[in-house]
Amino acid sequence: MSSTTPSSSSSPSKPENIDPILRNALRYTVSAKEYRLLHQYLISRAPAVRKRTPPPPRYDAIIKTTDDYNAAAIRVSLRLGLSTFASLKAWELLTTKILARGKPLPPRARALWKSPNVRLPCALSLILLFHRLLHRFFTRLRESLLTDEARPFRRRNPRVSKSLTSRLAPPIGASLAGFFLAIYPADQLRITITIYMLTRALEFLYNGLEDDGWFQNRPWWFGSWLLMPAACGQLLHAFVFDRDCFPESYGNFILGNSPEYIQKRPKSYPKHLKWPNTFEIVDSLAEISRLRWPVFTSPILFPASETLPKTVTSISPITAPAHPAIKSLSCALLHPKDPSCLRTYISYYVRAFPVVARFVTIIFTALSFTQYKSFLASPVSKLNQLVKSTLRMSLFITGAIGTSWASICLFQHTLPRTFLPTQRWFLGGFLGGMWAFLERKSGRSNFMDSARLSIDSLWKVGVKHEWWRGVKNGDVLVLVMSLALVNTIYELNPKAVSEGIMRKGLGMLRGEGWVDRAVSAGGTRDKRLIERDQKPEGAQIEGKE
Repeated sequence: MSSTTPSSSSSPSKPENIDPILRNALRYTVSAKEYRLLHQYLISRAPAVRKRTPPPPRYDAIIKTTDDYNAAAIRVSLRLGLSTFASLKAWELLTTKILARGKPLPPRARALWKSPNVRLPCALSLILLFHRLLHRFFTRLRESLLTDEARPFRRRNPRVSKSLTSRLAPPIGASLAGFFLAIYPADQLRITITIYMLTRALEFLYNGLEDDGWFQNRPWWFGSWLLMPAACGQLLHAFVFDRDCFPESYGNFILGNSPEYIQKRPKSYPKHLKWPNTFEIVDSLAEISRLRWPVFTSPILFPASETLPKTVTSISPITAPAHPAIKSLSCALLHPKDPSCLRTYISYYVRAFPVVARFVTIIFTALSFTQYKSFLASPVSKLNQLVKSTLRMSLFITGAIGTSWASICLFQHTLPRTFLPTQRWFLGGFLGGMWAFLERKSGRSNFMDSARLSIDSLWKVGVKHEWWRGVKNGDVLVLVMSLALVNTIYELNPKAVSEGIMRKGLGMLRGEGWVDRAVSAGGTRDKRLIERDQKPEGAQIEGKE
């Protein structure tokens, strides 16, 4: 009678029997659960591969005999890097092969390491990896320093011990991983990431202070919509005087929805004659403001006189046939056919509002497909809500653009020519941004985006005019400080971090898993937290409005 021995495929074997290189390659690539699925659907069906790889029970034994925290951190960081690299390559293929359509392509980096498509995934994956490792390191260091054995060290080094044993030592220490953003070249994307993290950190700080009762007696109209007037004022001023420091897409949207104020080339105008383009019109407006808003001398009434300053002669095709009753040169450039500024302002709404409303309707309808279940549950109320949101947003956009242009005419009638000749562009944008009051309950995402664009533009304008000097890798330093602030707020008050997905993302960044620390053990949430997560992004810091 022969004895039977268990096969190696059915019982876990010792890790020493497996090739160390293969063992580490598997351990740092897939988890035990993922390996089980991979073995079930792929490895078990390939005999050559099945013989060289361990079965799932043996792989489970390998994972259990080693510290899997570092392996899990490496796995997550590698996946983040590979997925980012694949997304960037797909976007590059889409833009160069499909959307380019014969346009000149930007030069490619010769070395692979100099390619942004490689350096960005490396930067993000290293930030994730070292954020996890540093958070665990400082957590363990804090725990060890709090033991009785470390009492002599605490007595000899009271200040250092107080810092390292603080509750905030792990989150702040982990934020040092943000310095790996310096791997990516210092271009617009890096600045955008930094500004986004800075504004989110300030937003969470506001939420935390609000939870602590700092803003209980604020006026009813106070909210994030107040960011919009200042942002619009700065952006309009930069658009007119420093267009190289202004986001191009933002400017194209403004010019594309200014039908009454930006005069396009008439179809009947002779082709051999030059007509000023949109940017030449804007540059001429900037020069007119520098000339302190000169009066308009009609060439129709005074054909033998020099009616235009020499620095703005390019706009003569627009101002030459302008109505003789117009008094200001800026009005002759903005609305040459109609001497009434008020009538032009009303006509602008008649022409621009339907176009903007059509555009907003398409965007909002496309976004509403993500909430189709709630739409099917109550179609009438959801449709009514969609219509109201579309009308408010359309009126907000139309009013902001139209008021910004019309304010120039308003200032011509109410202010002296020499009073704030160039700064009144900021005032005009400020008045246009006041239309954000209509969207004060649901437009915070738009307000924050405009504020980020304004911060970026203001910084570039300041560097251009030498108001301040940039520091090398200063954006990386700001990112680290912003990340430290976010981690600190998340440690002290997780509810201050808006959006559940953001809190879960911070949990993944710290190695805690896809968990929401703001959720209590019983599965209930704070009432204010529920309001923050369920309200549209624009209503998350408005409170009772």
